[in-house]
Amino acid sequence: MSLFRDGDFRRLWGGLTVSKLGTSVASVVTPLIAVQVLDAGAFTVSLLTAAAWLPWLLIGLPAGAWVDRMAKRPVLLTADAASALLVASVPVTAWLGRLTVAHLLAVALLTGVASVFFEIAYTGYLPAMFQAGDLVQANSLAHGSESATQIAGPALGGALAAVAGAVTGLVIDAASFAASFLGLLLIRRSERPVAHVPRQDITREILAGVHWLVHDPYLRNLMSHGAAANLALTGYTALNVVFLVRDVGVGTGTVGLLLSASGLGGVAAAFAVPLLVRRHGAARTMRWCKAGAGFSALLIPCTTAGWGLALFAAGTALVAALVVVANVITGSFRQTYVPPEFLGRVLTGMQFVNYGTIPLGAVLGGMLATAYGNRLTVAVMAGTYALSGLIILLGPFRGRRDLPASPTSEERVPPPSTVHGPRPTTEARS
Repeated sequence: MSLFRDGDFRRLWGGLTVSKLGTSVASVVTPLIAVQVLDAGAFTVSLLTAAAWLPWLLIGLPAGAWVDRMAKRPVLLTADAASALLVASVPVTAWLGRLTVAHLLAVALLTGVASVFFEIAYTGYLPAMFQAGDLVQANSLAHGSESATQIAGPALGGALAAVAGAVTGLVIDAASFAASFLGLLLIRRSERPVAHVPRQDITREILAGVHWLVHDPYLRNLMSHGAAANLALTGYTALNVVFLVRDVGVGTGTVGLLLSASGLGGVAAAFAVPLLVRRHGAARTMRWCKAGAGFSALLIPCTTAGWGLALFAAGTALVAALVVVANVITGSFRQTYVPPEFLGRVLTGMQFVNYGTIPLGAVLGGMLATAYGNRLTVAVMAGTYALSGLIILLGPFRGRRDLPASPTSEERVPPPSTVHGPRPTTEARS
């Protein structure tokens, strides 16, 4: 619990938690706005998810190179300020009677751009502020509080939608970005400066990061699994609200409560990560959690009215719990395994592929749902998600108890002379 005594961490963590609460509220009210206020169908709802993640495909790689060059806190502050203003525009236009689907899609796309920069900068900000030994705890606390917001957020969003209208929930989301901005602004500690490397053509810097990534077997395996898993996972989660409302017959308030179930497993799982890692090893825990999450999703398409709603709650809670454990481990692994001067570019190289499949999955899910129905689409996507676990089970982590601390000479191939980026160090960060 040493990080709780660090005032700067409390400000960072508190602001991030409030922001995640707002995002969790928005995850329920945004599709409800589309369905109830704008009378949108399943395909349009899936486009909202696609628009939010499309920026990873459009600007992810250059954004990683840009963020590697600069201090991280100004990037975080700018992203929060932009997100607050963008989200606030939705309730304002709705109250004026001028909200359209195009406006909602534009806000999703532009806040997605801000999210790209925020996530890249945040990943580099933690190791620039705290010691390597604190990263697992810091990431566990962040994921734990995020899971807690996934309990409160959907329930709050559903209640607001039922009492005051779904648009009101986005006022909460805009205010949460402002709270995150304030928390970052109050941090006193200076981050460690970015390692000085010669500035080159941004394309060459991107290629150097991509080369570093594709020649590392562990990161390459995580990237491949993430791409397949996110395609399928988003394919059914983008339809959850439509599936529950139109196929199962659930009311808006109950939708929020059901989506809150995902947070129940995540909270306990996040704080259990250090114990699981000590007892079973980081690699082994991560491997089985990633595989187990896919099989847990098979409960979701079996959801029916009445007591059958318990299947949805159990499935989403198990998926969230196992994904949270795996994400804490892999996030901490990247932050210590990858040299700091490459971290932004390696991260965005992975996320370009991992997150790039999210809009594809959302659109594919919407198209299949339009053609074959919501329940069948959810079942197909959940089954695909379960099969994606084979990528991690049969990959280079197989048989390992712990994750490697740094790349070995056998596992890394130096960049070719045509790529003029700095050569990666093979020593673990201290």
